[in-house]
Amino acid sequence: MSALTPPPAIARIVAHIRRHLPEPPSSASSPRPPLFVAIQGPQGSGKTFLTKHVAAALAAGSTEHVSLRIAALSIDDLYLSHDDLTALADARPTNKLLQGRGQPGTHDVRVGLRTLQALKFINSPGAPSSVKIPFFDKSLFGGEGDRVPETEWITVERPLDVVLFEGWCVGFCPQSRDEIERRMGETPIGLDGFFDISQYTLGDVLEVNELLVDYIDCWNLFDLFVQIVPAETSPYVHIYKWRLQQEHVMKARNGGRGMSDEQVKAFVDRYIPGYHFFGSGILQGGTDPLSGEKIVPPWLRPDNRHGAGRLLRVTIGEGRELLNTVTQ
Repeated sequence: MSALTPPPAIARIVAHIRRHLPEPPSSASSPRPPLFVAIQGPQGSGKTFLTKHVAAALAAGSTEHVSLRIAALSIDDLYLSHDDLTALADARPTNKLLQGRGQPGTHDVRVGLRTLQALKFINSPGAPSSVKIPFFDKSLFGGEGDRVPETEWITVERPLDVVLFEGWCVGFCPQSRDEIERRMGETPIGLDGFFDISQYTLGDVLEVNELLVDYIDCWNLFDLFVQIVPAETSPYVHIYKWRLQQEHVMKARNGGRGMSDEQVKAFVDRYIPGYHFFGSGILQGGTDPLSGEKIVPPWLRPDNRHGAGRLLRVTIGEGRELLNTVTQ
């Protein structure tokens, strides 16, 4: 689908955001925090494309609505530096899930939380009037990627009305050990004979499960959630095709720098356990494996200041066409 023909899902997402946006927008005389919107979807599903066009639609305004001031960022830009990713892999040589970027634990949560908190309070009197957004270049080091120097980060200025934060594992929650053990005995739907979950040990998954706890402080900043999901009959099988297409497009644009097709397959294999073990946290929350306390993200809480219906699920087909949307 061409960039000149935005997917129908954009109008649904924009309407979802505007429905929960206070009027009038924040101003110097009446500042309020920007509305924080999480956008989650599997690799190659078009979430970055959708986020870009949602941001443009909100910023352009319409005859019914004023234009809004938007900041957009991706969890992909919060990956650890290449040196730190290498050090992490070396420190945990037996954990296949941590041999390269991808799973929770391979992001710089400290930088991510600091950036998100700065954006949350950017409209407040006395707060810094600008925030620098990190950038991770996936084409570097043969597709392993690296964070670019801070001098190359993007700067956003206040005031802001909406912050869009997209990523494949945004909203994932840690689970109890019993639940992890139960899912270890299941093959992800549609991947029989294509993906072997036994290549990862219980210890591998439990280690990532504990690392995921650190992400909850970031999730707690969000007011609304948009989840892009494949049809329930094939929630994982299209991810390999989509991610391979994504890599080919990037390499065509940058002169061929990136992963081979075989590397893309191995790369996506390392992500599948994240969806399988932790993705249910978006709809059901989770359990802190260290304290045993229940985790309820803000878009599921009945006392959220933005009211009911804060989670929008956008179901897409193999060609990324819109199938339906549901608010809950």
